[in-house]
Amino acid sequence: MPDVQFLGHACVRIRGRDGVVVCDPFGREIGFDIGKPSAHVVTVSHDHPDHNNAAAVKPMREQAFVIDGPGEYEVSGILITGVRTYHDNQKGAELGFNTVFIILLDDVTFCHLGDLGHELSQSQLEEIGNVDVLFVPVGGGETIGPAEASNVISQLEPRIVVPIHYGSGQLALEYQLAPLEKFTHENGDQGSQPRR
Repeated sequence: MPDVQFLGHACVRIRGRDGVVVCDPFGREIGFDIGKPSAHVVTVSHDHPDHNNAAAVKPMREQAFVIDGPGEYEVSGILITGVRTYHDNQKGAELGFNTVFIILLDDVTFCHLGDLGHELSQSQLEEIGNVDVLFVPVGGGETIGPAEASNVISQLEPRIVVPIHYGSGQLALEYQLAPLEKFTHENGDQGSQPRR
């Protein structure tokens, strides 16, 4: 199983035999620093400063391969598919597009939802396919909140769920995010604590 590191907010680093992927790196202006994680590939779900700071990632080769839209990609044996979604529940009319990334690394399928703003359509579910590990935003604000996140989890039925994009005392965003506890309470888990 690849190594997964949560770097804060919506940013994760996935390291496998074939390479390393960093999803949705952010800038220091959101309230904390991700340091200088290294990667072969960087995915950017949408063009907002709390998700698009590819410059914060140290390339493991001459240059990191940055993917910021839908399509099918293969980079050094890592298969990545970007699926067009929306950043709001008005088909992008308010906040624009979002790209969900499906990453196949070491025979494990990861799905990073970015700032998904709606439940998934049947065609989007078909494009995404089977998911082993799901990174799902749970804090609301400009993305889905705890109840919608639970519905999306039910739609995708992943083996493992990793909540991202939730409120913490460190975040300095212009909108409030629900704390992780609201999501865990929504799903009947009262004992989980975020790991730092």
